[in-house]
Amino acid sequence: MTVSLTLLFALLLDALLGEPKKAHPLVFFGNYAQAIEQRLILPSESANTNQKLRGALAVVIAIVPITLFVLILTRSDGLNTFLSPIILYLCIAPKSLLQHTQAIYRPLQKGDLASARHAISMIVSRETAQMDELAIRKATIESTLENGADAIFAAIFWFLVAGPAGAVCYRMSNTLDAMWGYKNQRYYYFGYSAARLDDVLNWIPARLTALSYLLLGNSRQAWRCYRQQSPHCESPNAGVVMSTGAGSLDVQLGGDAIYHGKLKNKIVLGSERIATNADILRANHLILKTTLLWLVCVSVGESLA
Repeated sequence: MTVSLTLLFALLLDALLGEPKKAHPLVFFGNYAQAIEQRLILPSESANTNQKLRGALAVVIAIVPITLFVLILTRSDGLNTFLSPIILYLCIAPKSLLQHTQAIYRPLQKGDLASARHAISMIVSRETAQMDELAIRKATIESTLENGADAIFAAIFWFLVAGPAGAVCYRMSNTLDAMWGYKNQRYYYFGYSAARLDDVLNWIPARLTALSYLLLGNSRQAWRCYRQQSPHCESPNAGVVMSTGAGSLDVQLGGDAIYHGKLKNKIVLGSERIATNADILRANHLILKTTLLWLVCVSVGESLA
């Protein structure tokens, strides 16, 4: 089976089935990683170097055996043909992302702020209890743009580079970053390796995603935002994606937000236009168009190879 057909089948599986509601492999991986953490993490006051080394070991133990297993399992052409679309489907989540944003958009349209706050709390780490409508809209669009890169396009990129094992390795790395990549007392040193590995694996996909956003929207403004705003963002990858995406959509994102009870000063991204509910749908459409663009590019690339 060609790579483009594999990608198409994976996207069709996602469109038809969505994310598995029960027994998703990432849930089992999360439990496995949690067990590793409990055995290796030291009390937060322990020596920083030792904590970092244990965190690096935890990443290796969590990722390497499963990646090697998938690599060996898919060496057979027959098994690879059958398993590749399924594995890629389990590593991406476009339908789930769009469903989460729709779950925020609908109560916003009805003026049901409480339900919208609850829905946005399912996909962001910032505090949502005091969010007004504008803050919810901005957080939803930011999450859509960033998770488009993390939950869809980076996994596809690593599948193109290294097959099913590449996609699985990336998805596990991204999951570990979500679990251990916090800059708090518990994970600042233990999660260092997980966060850095995720940064490395996302560096190229994030920029390809940003380029896609740029091509499919307000290109001139997206380029300006990328050049002027992304260097000032805390994350080397999320900043690229969100600043370019905000410019592409011609909407203002970013700004201060509360995380774990503390106000965090964040750069304002995009243009001066205030976000509306309709911009949530426009962000969703940008994700869909980017997915189609990647599928077309893979197909054309294969035909020319």
